[in-house]
Amino acid sequence: MNKFTYQYPVRQHFGKGCAESAIKEEMKQVGKNVLLAYGGGSLKRTGLYETLMEWLHECGKNVVDFGGILPNPTYDKVQEGAQLVRKYGIDFILAVGGGSVIDCCKIVSAQARLDEDIWDMQYTRHQFPTEFVPMGAVVTASGTGAEQNNGAVITHTAKKLKQPLVGAYHSFAILDSDLTKTLPMKQVVSGAFDTLSHCMETYMGRPHGDNLSDEINEAVMRNVIKNLRALIANPDDDFARGELMWDSALAENSLLKLGKQTDFQCHMLEHAVGAYTDCNHGQGLAVIHPTFYRHLLSEGKEKLARMAERVWNVKGDTTDQTAALGIDALESFIREIGLPTRWSEMGITDETVLCAAADTCLLMPGCCKQFTRDELFEVLKEKL
Repeated sequence: MNKFTYQYPVRQHFGKGCAESAIKEEMKQVGKNVLLAYGGGSLKRTGLYETLMEWLHECGKNVVDFGGILPNPTYDKVQEGAQLVRKYGIDFILAVGGGSVIDCCKIVSAQARLDEDIWDMQYTRHQFPTEFVPMGAVVTASGTGAEQNNGAVITHTAKKLKQPLVGAYHSFAILDSDLTKTLPMKQVVSGAFDTLSHCMETYMGRPHGDNLSDEINEAVMRNVIKNLRALIANPDDDFARGELMWDSALAENSLLKLGKQTDFQCHMLEHAVGAYTDCNHGQGLAVIHPTFYRHLLSEGKEKLARMAERVWNVKGDTTDQTAALGIDALESFIREIGLPTRWSEMGITDETVLCAAADTCLLMPGCCKQFTRDELFEVLKEKL
């Protein structure tokens, strides 16, 4: 592995039913004015909103609402949140939801402390914020692992871009599997595939030889596959829910990335499609991954073959054949869990949209090769 220094900032509260005690413990350590951030109406429909408000008021907090964060959070929403933080003198941001809410709040936390536009700061001047409003996350939709890092994916609608920004780390994350039970199974499956995607994109990064980070990654990938199957078979399987939450955390808390140069070109490509179509992230990744890896067969066959044997338990007569069988196994699993394998299954049929996505996609250095925009367009177009 490459050299690294590891210091991890996010305190974890994990376990079925841990939310109440964890929130009350953490709220003792924060200021009086709390911004409660969440997405659509599900938090109120399920009664969790009232419960959270009760807990926060018991802790003596003044609560300011910041709801309506969309599944693909927008830059306008970031600015709205930052204005609320300034207006009400917010001491702490509590993000309740999945990756969209959590990502939005990371950038709100940074923008609220800045006098300049954070998008221009990072993409024009290539500078990054150093001061943040403290924040914590209560995860109700796992899979993104957004609570584990300081990266965020934000859609700038005016620029037609959906790209990463750097924001705040959470001081804590609450991973209570009970809070995921109100989600539709389709959303749970999509989130779990996002976890698997994080693992695969990290695994395919350099160095390509055997190393401990990758061997831990192989175990996490096998665990995702096993427990997703278990949860689909029995949605009341609390153990499987908890395992998938911890898989999600491990995929994004930097542990699997130690000593690795990662790529995440599939993610950047899906984000670009999402900027034009507002498509579901996990579903988009499911469409892209198998075709993307088939375009990597020549350059990445050794690593793809290793993943085929150790994760998918398939083996051919040659390295090339084993790598191809592994990709086939991935695609079969995607069908098995009910995710789409073509854009048309998601209502995306316009080739010009995919061309625009390829033309605006962030180009990554390459896990085994660096793709051109034309090659990325071919990846997208094959799945129309």
